[in-house]
Amino acid sequence: MNRENGQDIHEAVYAKNVLEFVTVASEYCGYLEIAESKSAKEFAGRATKILALLYLKASMLEKPNPLFDESVEAFVSEEDYHSIRNKVAQIVGAHDDFLEVFHEDIQYSDGPVRATISEDLADIYQYLKNFTSIYALGIEDLMHDGLAECMQYFEEYWGQKLVNVLRALHQLKYQETDDEWEQDNETKNEDSKRNFFTRRQADYGEEFDERE
Repeated sequence: MNRENGQDIHEAVYAKNVLEFVTVASEYCGYLEIAESKSAKEFAGRATKILALLYLKASMLEKPNPLFDESVEAFVSEEDYHSIRNKVAQIVGAHDDFLEVFHEDIQYSDGPVRATISEDLADIYQYLKNFTSIYALGIEDLMHDGLAECMQYFEEYWGQKLVNVLRALHQLKYQETDDEWEQDNETKNEDSKRNFFTRRQADYGEEFDERE
């Protein structure tokens, strides 16, 4: 076990940049937990903002050296994980799948591999929920090692997940969905019909005036 000065640990776990990261991580977890009433585009719009800020705040932190050799406690159960994943999958629907070249399975493939928004967001949630749950305990030694482990996983795993899924969410946010494309076409068709009838009415009016 590596020990550091108690004052140093206190300053590290309550540093301004760390608390800002904890705040955004908590916001991310809380949003996924209550997002079932959102449309796909509403969800993507909010998620892209939180993820971009989350990456910024995480990248500004220095990874501390852990005090203990053991891993910190995990709070997210398998049931919790699948609940978040299923919730996101239901929200994004047919837009869940996307192709990814920065994927751990790419070494076994000749091209991009299939990834899903729901799985990537649930993976990120698992790491951040474990981290924020440790911080909520208020035990500084555990908070310190929770931060160290979270930053280690950021470098090795969930940071890459974040930038991968951000691209898919960006596409969902700014590109038309199939339903919107159909609605736009219906609106254009109705407008075309109205314009046609307006032109014909004007033609009939001119013909009537000429006969008079």
